[in-house]
Amino acid sequence: MEAFLRFFETMPIWMKAGWVFFVLAFFWILEGYYSLIRLPYKKWKHAKTNLILLAFVMIINAIFGIATAAVFIWLHDTQFGLLHLVEAPVWVELLLSLLVLDFIAQYLVHYLLHKIPAMWRLHIVHHSDKHVDVTTGTRHHPFDFIIRETFAIIAVIIMGMPIAFYLFYRILSVLFTYWTHANISLPTSIDKGISYLFVTPNMHKFHHHFQMPWTDSNFGNMFSIWDRLFGTFVYDDVSKIQYGVDLADHTNDQSIGTQLGIPFNKTVVSKGKKDINTRY
Repeated sequence: MEAFLRFFETMPIWMKAGWVFFVLAFFWILEGYYSLIRLPYKKWKHAKTNLILLAFVMIINAIFGIATAAVFIWLHDTQFGLLHLVEAPVWVELLLSLLVLDFIAQYLVHYLLHKIPAMWRLHIVHHSDKHVDVTTGTRHHPFDFIIRETFAIIAVIIMGMPIAFYLFYRILSVLFTYWTHANISLPTSIDKGISYLFVTPNMHKFHHHFQMPWTDSNFGNMFSIWDRLFGTFVYDDVSKIQYGVDLADHTNDQSIGTQLGIPFNKTVVSKGKKDINTRY
């Protein structure tokens, strides 16, 4: 186990970037053969906007990598964090760390991105995609991604976890992000069965439905247990799903300039406005 985790500590940057593009390409190809929905769009044109946003995300990742390294040095020197208060096998500590990271850096921050008006305005960019496919997993406003990374560092500090745990989580998170957004069709019985523990493609697609209450459901990234525990889990007929978000339906979802400007666009009504109640 220690040798396995050590691999992630020494994993070169080119391999981490390669993993992102490998998983993206894998599900991109799979979408062509096992599509959940036949989307009426030009796949490469649609991908352009999302891949540009991915470039922003990777730059932010590099910056946060420096800050994260400093955090791990401090944690090592101070022995701060919950993991230093108990003695447990490495695999138990790893599992606990993954659960806490998934809850704080995925479910909780995602929930807040929907519930706090200022944060929601950033997150609209992710939901404005009218043709959800694997590249939608890369579609985040830069400020949205900064908030997510900040919550990840908070989870790291709370647990006092070693850097190997965090890096392993990042690798898993990439896999789940592209898996859950991919336009792939699984037999309903299999997808629904997996969704009792893990987030699945069908399960996450309800989150991308254009209207409430489904828009505010299925916030999880890896584990579906958080949605089940906190009453935000939804599973229904996928044929009812319509992608996008109604309050930004008039915007050009394939224009990078339009998408970066959505948080500051007064024609896009925030959840904090009274007329947002028409969505219920």
